[in-house]
Amino acid sequence: MNNSLKGAFLSGLVFPGLGHVILKKYKRGIALILTVIVSLFAIVVKAVQQALTVLEKIDLKDGNINFSTVSNAANSAVSTSDSFIFNLGLILIILCWIIGIVDAYRIGRKKDLELLS
Repeated sequence: MNNSLKGAFLSGLVFPGLGHVILKKYKRGIALILTVIVSLFAIVVKAVQQALTVLEKIDLKDGNINFSTVSNAANSAVSTSDSFIFNLGLILIILCWIIGIVDAYRIGRKKDLELLS
């Protein structure tokens, strides 16, 4: 498999930045990998915080779950600042994925052309 496809597939199907690492562009690859990991971490932390907030608001009566109470607690737990962090994290992950695929393909293509010369 040529370098361009290998880099693009690894960045697109496995993890953003992995194609760069395989193509020996370590700084770019590590930057993409760290950006995605930090974004995922921020999303998970906010999700856990919201889940704990919902759990605190749920009042079990006789061991039965009242789904309207759960729904109301979930709706009140979501605020605009939390959705901003989710959206920002998601946008960063998507951008890193696209940049990783395109840039790894471009770098691999250059390496393929150098090998043919």
